[in-house]
Amino acid sequence: MKLIDEKLLDETTARAKQSPRLRMNHNFHESLDDPVNRLINAMEPGTYLRPHRHKNPDKNEIFLLLRGKAALFLFDDNGYITEIVTLDPSNGIYGGEIPSGVWHTLLILESGSVVYEIKQGPFVPLSPENMSPWSPPAEDLEGAEKYMNKLKSHL
Repeated sequence: MKLIDEKLLDETTARAKQSPRLRMNHNFHESLDDPVNRLINAMEPGTYLRPHRHKNPDKNEIFLLLRGKAALFLFDDNGYITEIVTLDPSNGIYGGEIPSGVWHTLLILESGSVVYEIKQGPFVPLSPENMSPWSPPAEDLEGAEKYMNKLKSHL
């Protein structure tokens, strides 16, 4: 059995805090070719998850917040926010399932946040067509910070 316990969350969070990207995942799937990818992703405020979608190949994605607080944003094809949900287990909002092809991102609002993610495998790196053209690339640190502040202003 693969256990998800406080020790695993704490260890993965500690690694996320040391990571330049301020996030770290721990995979439960044995191989990137597995038909279902399952992982925890420990993320700290300031990590930038560029808005993206999973299309060609089409994949639904499920986020379950195990601890912490995060805002889940959905967008239309022009980058306009269509929905915002604050994931917060202390308020009874635990996660969401994103249909394939829907633009989305998470904005981490609390240190120590850990998400359990599930999506169909095999793992395929996101192609450029799945990265939002209306948001800055991850390499643009200043642009990413400004974009995250813009998203936060909608909360």
